[in-house]
Amino acid sequence: MKNLLVAICLIVSIGLQAQTKPLRIIFIGAHPDDCDIKGGGTAALFVEMGHQVKFLSVTNGDAGHQLQGGGMLAKRRIAETKEVAKRLGVSYDVLDNHDGELLPSLEIRLQIIRKIREWKADVVIAPRSNDYHPDHRYTGVLVQDAAFMVGVPNVAPDTEPLRKNPVFLYFQDNFKKPNPFQPEIAVDITPVIEKKIAGLDAHQSQFYEWLPWVGNYEEEVPKDPAKYKAYLLQKRVSKPNADVQKSLEKWYGSARASKALYAEAFEICEYGTQPTEADIRRLFPMLKTD
Repeated sequence: MKNLLVAICLIVSIGLQAQTKPLRIIFIGAHPDDCDIKGGGTAALFVEMGHQVKFLSVTNGDAGHQLQGGGMLAKRRIAETKEVAKRLGVSYDVLDNHDGELLPSLEIRLQIIRKIREWKADVVIAPRSNDYHPDHRYTGVLVQDAAFMVGVPNVAPDTEPLRKNPVFLYFQDNFKKPNPFQPEIAVDITPVIEKKIAGLDAHQSQFYEWLPWVGNYEEEVPKDPAKYKAYLLQKRVSKPNADVQKSLEKWYGSARASKALYAEAFEICEYGTQPTEADIRRLFPMLKTD
């Protein structure tokens, strides 16, 4: 009887540990600010709940500026990611591939496979391959190409393969052809919007210099740095559209969804583990009705 009780206690203990084990999520973008734009709020929620988050930039961002470039710009942008890591509580890695020159090569696919394996990811989030920027498109292709290979031992054999394929998701975008984005998961980021903005604000070279210049809206950037964050909230964060709002209602209920001022949405990639609704609620524990 005593041995039976010990065995039962051990089983219960293991079950509780499995339930409380932190999730491990990796967001993958082409450039050192992409994950922050598309998933910074969701990442902040995961971190607040005790889970582990990594941002990965596939290029070093060494072309994204009108006055600076090359190694000096890459160093500046890496320094900005380190500041983001402090502000959001995430890990932030930057691969040493040139900005604007990314191709879906085997070499870079293996880099991404290794990063996903090393992180032991439960969830991988990346761009779709529908995008105006070739680096964004090819990052989507590279992650899709890695989706099955992360579990193949003879591919990148220097890193341990994953025994369970992660759930792969896409960031939200507004491109319609050949197929529009589907917001199958929507996360209310209203409670952490200030953290998301703080993360974006760390990318000084991008949001106050390069993007306004290349977009021809430099005059909109405040002269007073004290007004930067209010500017970012107005310029870089949009209200949920009708499809995202419908998804919010599914996951949070209509009462909570009606209060969601800001959201981030994701589409399920067909190439990884296909999650059930219960899986999604386990992997996104912030999806709760009031």
